[in-house]
Amino acid sequence: MSRRSSRLQAKQQQPLSCQEEPPQELQAPEHLQTRKRRTAEQEVKKKEDGKIAKKHQYEIKSCWPPTITGGISPCIIIETPHKESVTTDFSRFKKYRFRNLFINPSPLPELNWGNSKDVWLNILKKENRYAHCKHFTSLHSSLQPHMRSILLDWLLEVCEVYALHRETFYLAQDFFDRFMLTQKNINKSMLQLIGITSLFIASKLEEIYAPKIQEFAYVTDGACSEDDIVRMELIMLKALKWELCPVTIVSWLNLYLQVDALKDVPKVLLPQYSQEKFIQIAQLLDLCILDVNSLDFQYRTLAAAALCHYTSIDVVKKASGLDWDSISECVEWMVPFVNVARKVPVKLKNFKKVAAEDRHNIQTHTNYLDMLEEVNSGVVSAAPGQLSPVSTAGIITPPKSTEKK
Repeated sequence: MSRRSSRLQAKQQQPLSCQEEPPQELQAPEHLQTRKRRTAEQEVKKKEDGKIAKKHQYEIKSCWPPTITGGISPCIIIETPHKESVTTDFSRFKKYRFRNLFINPSPLPELNWGNSKDVWLNILKKENRYAHCKHFTSLHSSLQPHMRSILLDWLLEVCEVYALHRETFYLAQDFFDRFMLTQKNINKSMLQLIGITSLFIASKLEEIYAPKIQEFAYVTDGACSEDDIVRMELIMLKALKWELCPVTIVSWLNLYLQVDALKDVPKVLLPQYSQEKFIQIAQLLDLCILDVNSLDFQYRTLAAAALCHYTSIDVVKKASGLDWDSISECVEWMVPFVNVARKVPVKLKNFKKVAAEDRHNIQTHTNYLDMLEEVNSGVVSAAPGQLSPVSTAGIITPPKSTEKK
């Protein structure tokens, strides 16, 4: 038998386990096997790292320590690196866009400090945000509408005594009316405290040198203490939700007269209208606001209607953007008030430490209760010849200015 045949026979007689192993000369060196093994492990590891990285692209990464009280975990989202911002072209939809037909066009001129359309839109939004209603008396069984008239007339007199601005009074009037809408069954003995607190809050917002709280307590002749005013102030601020910046009636009047008389646009913030015309219309608004029915109308409608009585509908449309249909009802309601107001002459008053150009902004008082009684007989009962309201249900006339210490 040849040597080759004997080797084949011996190989067939070996166990299967031995046949599975490659011969010694066909096996790779040990260091090459180790290198291949490491390369394979690295490729597997890279693939796993790639999967983890892709997974972490969509995970939320914590930016704060996990030990925040209350279980709060502020976090940010890590954007995908390859994510591209997608911009959509809406130009083809232009013909389907609609103009808001319920917003009046802006009567304001071009402003160098802001966009006139945005300014006008913000004013209208604020007007709609601060709502008022004349039916607040139905929430309080012990109150009558004429009590509000007496209280506001007294606040007008207090404003003149301390030379407060018209804006201060109308802020106080707005605070009072809106606060009464949030309450129920307020006793009439609380009206004076609510009224003087409203004026106290308004003066701190509007006046540069507001009267001290002691002076507001003093004009009540002991009916309200300083502590009472402070406690009521907190109650009112909470009820009003700290919304203390309405656009008042006198603010609308200032705006309308300014737009109508505007000649120098760069100085749009400086009054360019007649002071005499302003105080005439302001006196009419003072009389109208004492009537609770005035709350049926928005403040800008009241100011526009008053302006219409002393100018024309063309001026109103130019200054306010309101047409006749928008103000006709208010203009007709205001007719008896205009007839009475025209009988009372109006003159600019001089006040100490008040500049001549600011005199028209100081709130004045006249015999409004008698004027209101003439407009609507039987609504308000006031003693003949008396310039201040009668002491009713705790509402006391403030001392005269000559009696101040």
